[in-house]
Amino acid sequence: MTTVLHVSDVHFGAPAVLTHVDALECLIQQRRFDVVAVSGDLSQRARPGELQRARAFLRDVREVSATVVVPGNHDVKWWRAPLGVGDRRGMYANYRRYISDDLEPVLRVDGATFVGLNTAHGVMLHPITWNPRDIGVVGSLTAGQVAHARDEFARSPANDARAIVMHHNPLKGQLSRRYGLSRPHLALGAWSELGVDLVMCGHDHQEAIHYVERTAGGTVISTAGTVSDRSRGGRPSSVNAIVLEKSRIVVTTMFWDETAHAFLDGPVRTFAR
Repeated sequence: MTTVLHVSDVHFGAPAVLTHVDALECLIQQRRFDVVAVSGDLSQRARPGELQRARAFLRDVREVSATVVVPGNHDVKWWRAPLGVGDRRGMYANYRRYISDDLEPVLRVDGATFVGLNTAHGVMLHPITWNPRDIGVVGSLTAGQVAHARDEFARSPANDARAIVMHHNPLKGQLSRRYGLSRPHLALGAWSELGVDLVMCGHDHQEAIHYVERTAGGTVISTAGTVSDRSRGGRPSSVNAIVLEKSRIVVTTMFWDETAHAFLDGPVRTFAR
């Protein structure tokens, strides 16, 4: 059994709600999850001070849990290299300096493999859609990234749970009515092909748990809500607590409770593996 806390969109900077962050840090120290997965948007504008605070948060998490962390679109200075022209590496310079030089980390724990994929490519041709609101916001995956995930899973034991950590949501948000990925059907097809058990993402700022059926088994998609004042539809901050077992995946959405000043268990959903 592997316990995972899925956190996303903390947005250190102006949107961060420090009382919520404090409670989140207490939750992590008390529960001591095997893994804490952070699916991007650690910062609001990829500024050094914001990412330094994120680094301190991750430092404390790593005292009790293994971590897998990927960047989100707010962690990328896309204007440094629009359409690939300019300093491409500079887009991620602050993230690399304060968080990690590895944008696509791989974590192996007993019984599970977590592959991080960077979907925050900035303003490039392959993520572009017909919606001007998507510029610099929408994410994408390349065939090379799918091949990378395939190779990493192939290096793990056959019975390991297979988990992907990425920022952009591959399914349409209930309130936003928007996909985070520019070509979501390609990603969903890839997860089916690779036998992915769990995808952890964020970006939409509304919590959601989905199950995508396939011929053998299915893929659970955990979309974590934000831990900031940017929650969609006025919903409370939230995180997802996940248990990976040999035969099932259990996901509990934990919501901020103003009276308790803590994240409390909400709906629980159980899926067969």
